[in-house]
Amino acid sequence: MKPLATTKMSSKGQVVIPESIRKSLKLEAGTQFVVVAEDDVVILKTITPPSLDAFDEIISKARKQAKKAGLTSLLTAEAIAQYRKAR
Repeated sequence: MKPLATTKMSSKGQVVIPESIRKSLKLEAGTQFVVVAEDDVVILKTITPPSLDAFDEIISKARKQAKKAGLTSLLTAEAIAQYRKAR
């Protein structure tokens, strides 16, 4: 059976994740979450950064796609400059 517990929000908007839940999910101090809310439901989903190998693979794919699309460093810098000017 999955751990079940209750908690409440402090006046500062902080919510304590009960110890039984933290232990079962192996959550540690500093764990980051994305928070999703809809109607009366709030979901906390842990954010797991990719490993260095996975990150290298993501960057490699992005560079290949950029090259295939004809993007260059100069075009990227110009697009960033135009965006900043427009703001």
